[in-house]
Amino acid sequence: MNERHGIEDAVVDLIGAKGPCTGFEIEEELNADSLLLWRTCRTSGRLEVRRLGKRYMRLDRHVDGFARLSPSILREFLTYSIVGLAGDSGPLDEKCGEVDRRIRQISRYKYELARRTVSEIMEEFEEGKDRAGQICFIIAGDIVYDMAHDVPRPERSTGKLVRGSDIDLVVVVDDDLPESCIRGLDELIYHKKYRMLIDPAVNEEIDYKIKRVGLIREQAAFDDFKRMVAIKILGEGLLLYGSEGLYGTVRAILEEGNLSGKLDDLESLARSFRDRAEELIMNDSVDREKIRKMHLFYSTEEYEEFE
Repeated sequence: MNERHGIEDAVVDLIGAKGPCTGFEIEEELNADSLLLWRTCRTSGRLEVRRLGKRYMRLDRHVDGFARLSPSILREFLTYSIVGLAGDSGPLDEKCGEVDRRIRQISRYKYELARRTVSEIMEEFEEGKDRAGQICFIIAGDIVYDMAHDVPRPERSTGKLVRGSDIDLVVVVDDDLPESCIRGLDELIYHKKYRMLIDPAVNEEIDYKIKRVGLIREQAAFDDFKRMVAIKILGEGLLLYGSEGLYGTVRAILEEGNLSGKLDDLESLARSFRDRAEELIMNDSVDREKIRKMHLFYSTEEYEEFE
C-alpha cells in the first residue's frame, strides 16, 4: 500500500507540473510498473481517469467464452486514457480533445492509405476491369472503429517495428473467379504488403485474407473458434473498394443465420468479462500470476484469421 501511495504522489506531482497525461506518458516519465500504475490511478481520490474512443468485441481463445473487449485494459490505459487531477476539468477536457483528434486523424490516415493501396493493386491487376464485379475489399479492425493508433509494435513474422495498428483486409471473391486470377491477385497484394513494410517512409502492416463466397457460407456455421473469428471480422467490416453487390451478398449471409445477434450476445459477454476483470484487479483480488493466466490485463492479438 505504501508503494501505491508513493506512485500516487508522483502522478499527482507530475500532472501538477505538466498537466493531464496519457497513461503512456505517465509510465514513461515515472518508469513505473503498468499494473501498479493503473490500479493507483483508478482507485485514487485525487486523480480522474477518462477513457476515450470505443470499446469493441474481439475473440480470444484464451478467455472463457472467447469474447473480450478491445482495447485491452493495458492498451486502453496507455493509449486511450487521460489522467488528470480530480476537480480540475478544464485542462482534462483540453487534453482529451487533443488526444481524441489525434486518434481520429490516425484512423483516417490509415483508412485512406488502405483505400489508395487497394486502388493501386487493382490498377496493376491485369484482369481487374473485367473482374471488377467479382471482387470486393472489406476493411476491419481498429480503423473501422476510429481507434487506430501509431504506437510502434513488432510485426509478427519479422519482428520489425511498424506504426501501430495494422490494416486488416478481407478480399472477397466470387465463386466463379478463376483460381489463376486469385493467385495473381494474391501475388500483387503480397508484394504491396512487403513494400509497405520495408519502406521506412510508410512502415505499415497489411494483414489480408482472400476468400470465396462459398467459404464465407461455410464459416457462417459459426461452430468453431476460427469460424467465429472470421464472421466477427466480416461483421464489423466496411466496404473499402470493389463490388457493392458482392459486399451485399456477404451482409446477407450474416443476416441469414442471425449472426449479428450472436455477435451482439458475445459482445455483452465481453463487457461483463471486462467489468469483472477490472473489479478483481482494482480490489487486489487476484495476484499477478492469475492476472497473466486469465488474460485479464494484457490481450492476446486477434491473429487467427490472418495467420
